[in-house]
Amino acid sequence: MTDWQEITGGVTAPRGYRAAGIPAGLKPSGLPDLALILSETEAIAGGVFTTSVVKAACVDYCQQRLQAKHSARAILCNAGQANAATGKQGWMDALESARELGKVLNIPWESVLLASTGVIGQRIKIDALKAGIPKLVAELSDTGSDAAAGAIVTTDLVTKSIALETTIGDRPVRIGGIAKGSGMIHPNMATMLSFVTCDAAVSPTLWQQMLSRAADRSFNSITVDGDTSTNDCLIALANGQSRTPAITETGMEAEKLEGMLTAVCQHLAKAIARDGEGATCLIEVQVSGAIDEDSARQIAKTIAGSSLVKSAIFGRDPNWGRIAAAAGRAGVPFEQDNLKIQLGNFLLMENGQPLPFDRNAASAYLKQAADGALLLDATATNRNNIKIQRVDNPVIIAVRVGNGHGSGKAWGCDLSYDYVKINAEYTT
Repeated sequence: MTDWQEITGGVTAPRGYRAAGIPAGLKPSGLPDLALILSETEAIAGGVFTTSVVKAACVDYCQQRLQAKHSARAILCNAGQANAATGKQGWMDALESARELGKVLNIPWESVLLASTGVIGQRIKIDALKAGIPKLVAELSDTGSDAAAGAIVTTDLVTKSIALETTIGDRPVRIGGIAKGSGMIHPNMATMLSFVTCDAAVSPTLWQQMLSRAADRSFNSITVDGDTSTNDCLIALANGQSRTPAITETGMEAEKLEGMLTAVCQHLAKAIARDGEGATCLIEVQVSGAIDEDSARQIAKTIAGSSLVKSAIFGRDPNWGRIAAAAGRAGVPFEQDNLKIQLGNFLLMENGQPLPFDRNAASAYLKQAADGALLLDATATNRNNIKIQRVDNPVIIAVRVGNGHGSGKAWGCDLSYDYVKINAEYTT
């Protein structure tokens, strides 16, 4: 049982936030491609970013801003051009974006954080972006989260959004989030953008620590295709508008807030994995019995990222040998005689020994999970139609490797023929 409940509103559910999303002419499709999240007051800001040495200009910009100033008012995100590997001109485009938004909002440009998504090597269409900013600001609304979520997608089939509420100091506290991601997804971080808002008051150091741990247990534990991007970012704002006492040190209130933050990030991370390019189902790998949490997560991520495991699940083939092989190559030592593998309710191996099981029934379990994931809204006509909905019905792979106290999870998706088609034709 959790200490929070799900509510509506996404990033505008917490007090003191507005959001908007519009078509600004950045995408050739004419679909929404420019999003803004604005806090009424200066908010504590934290971030987690790609580990790639080839970083987009927005990543370098945000890392510099957060090192100099642990707060922000606005997050501006463009879709269509990644503005990565674009050299000095790409950096100047990022600065110009921040300065233009700061001017229109009448706030310091240093209080603006940036994100971009799209084709690597393409600069932002800066003239279109600048022309769109006044229109974007005019659309800001305390119900604008869905519009913002729709404006940050690229190959996504669905928008990703969540909001949760708990009570701290007898007052409601809310955290909301939106995300995008579908392909080029792999831990550290995955190819994704996520923006989180919170109305609690929390110290900058504690907020960043909470966010980093939440990222490890969510966005750094998903995989679609083994590729890490140039633009990955998770940005979180906390503006204190709930009027609760400031959380400045570890304790019960900090644990509750971090738990809710982690739950928001995990929901969004699973939504990304479930929406993997060409995927038909979500996979959840649960590992227990490891020496510590990091070891368990490493095994789980290796299994979830195995192309052989993912292909078998797409083929509805309960080939547990591929699961065992992936666990064994994860770089985490364990005794083979302790290995236990379960697929849904089907026990496949125990104490390192294979067990008889109903292969047809296990295959039907995999098919049922895929059929559930493919329940789509009949109004959807293409990958950018944000009305498409999917059912969260994961394939569960449970692995035990010993008697340790370490446990961890990772999420991924199956690997289908469509993944190759989508990515083979990405820029053509």
